[in-house]
Amino acid sequence: MSNFILIALCIAAGIFFRRSGSLPKDAHKGINAWIINIALPAVSFKYLPYIEWNRELLLPALAPVLVWLCAWLYITLYTRLRPGISKATQGGLKLVTGLSNTSFVGFPLITAYFGEQQLGIAIISDQVTFMLLSTIGIVVAIRSSQKEQLNLRNVARKLFRFPPLICCVLALVLPRYVDLQPLQPLFEKLAATVGPLALFSIGLQLKFAGWQSEIRHIRVALLYKLILAPALVLGLISLFRVTGIIGQISVFEMAMPTLLTSGIIADQYNLNPKLSNLVIGIGIVCSFISTGLWWLLLHYLFP
Repeated sequence: MSNFILIALCIAAGIFFRRSGSLPKDAHKGINAWIINIALPAVSFKYLPYIEWNRELLLPALAPVLVWLCAWLYITLYTRLRPGISKATQGGLKLVTGLSNTSFVGFPLITAYFGEQQLGIAIISDQVTFMLLSTIGIVVAIRSSQKEQLNLRNVARKLFRFPPLICCVLALVLPRYVDLQPLQPLFEKLAATVGPLALFSIGLQLKFAGWQSEIRHIRVALLYKLILAPALVLGLISLFRVTGIIGQISVFEMAMPTLLTSGIIADQYNLNPKLSNLVIGIGIVCSFISTGLWWLLLHYLFP
């Protein structure tokens, strides 16, 4: 219960401080910088060295790829059935429909529903999700906006300069040569800041003005993101007969709302940022109900 109170309190605090005007409009950027550059790398070092790797862990890595590919097909079909949708809007919809908020929302909710010890599995989905955003996601953004030339060097630079990805690799390699156990208390304290600060940052950014004009696109995006995407992964784990906690976490992570960074990319490349932010904001609110329903379904199917 305390985890759910924490979620509600942190988001409510973010909304309150945004509306009160007591913080700068871009205060969330500083918070996000801490999370991305310090807290998330600490999560990798806290959990990844102690994961017992097996074939089943391919599932949380493959799930984001499956969801992204099907989202691309889903939005492509939707835009063809409804001519007149701009190329920029198409690109924005692909970004916000195909990428899950596996860390900022995913980590606190996994802690609340499954326990903190399961974050090690969630990190795998999170890192693959980021790699998709940093590679295919950036390609989609560039092609949809034509704001800059598609350059393989730029894409590679964005990917290999991202601290969580770098630390994910280091957390897998370094323990083979260096004993990191003495640093575990430090990693634990830094990793503990992810949940509260991420939720507070979400509260600072939640905006719903103007949703009526974009409601058709919002419905289409959230139908896939909150319902169809986790259903696809549930079908995948049923196909491979994965019945344990790894399968449940894989489904649950793909039931998360849209990745916040998708909105940032949509804004940078002018891919209908208003629509992207509405999908993110409304999706986060709706996800607190939909993820609870998915948790109940998973426990019913895999008692």
